[in-house]
Amino acid sequence: MAEKELLEKLNRLGFALMETRADFDVNKTLAEVVKSKDTRLWEGFPVLLVNAAKEPSFDYDQILKNLTKSEERKTLHFLSLLSLALCQHHHLSFVWARQFKKSLSRPDLDRLQELKNALVRNKAVSFGNKQFDPSRLKETFNNYFVQDAEKTKQMKEQYGNLSLEYALSQLFSPKQKELFQKKLQGEPLTKTEKEYYSRSVKKKVSALANPDLHRLAQKLMDY
Repeated sequence: MAEKELLEKLNRLGFALMETRADFDVNKTLAEVVKSKDTRLWEGFPVLLVNAAKEPSFDYDQILKNLTKSEERKTLHFLSLLSLALCQHHHLSFVWARQFKKSLSRPDLDRLQELKNALVRNKAVSFGNKQFDPSRLKETFNNYFVQDAEKTKQMKEQYGNLSLEYALSQLFSPKQKELFQKKLQGEPLTKTEKEYYSRSVKKKVSALANPDLHRLAQKLMDY
């Protein structure tokens, strides 16, 4: 797989380097990352694995099938251990992580503990002739989840705004909703707007503020 094509696919897995394409084989993509021997991509492998595991087509055995050399399979195993260590270091739990841990041998579990200790102590992690900076590993991993949390927050805020907009539309006419928003934001009203607000909007607002009405409405929603 050409480097440009690989980088394009990695963006979909949270490693934003290039624009993405719509469809790709997630298992083959992770295998290509392993084969690349690119330290930068290997440092981002934990993020890629977390995102890949969200895909319905994700299958760890299929990743292995795309790796024909013993050295490549050992690399995948190490990168998976490193990914698990980072997840546990950040107190994150995923289905793939729990399943992977169940398959580990006693030596694997000892290696996992060594990796976790290295992350805590900011000690360089070695694999073959490569070394990984623990600070950079944690920063890359943490940055993704900070961005992911912010994205989730924005989506919730957007959903909340849309829900409020819909609810207001059910109770107020466009003009009434406009006055409601202006009053809420402390914007000045003209004399005509004040009269209309007092005559039409304020009565509805007073009813909405009634705690008994709110309680009854919630009770009706449960039926």
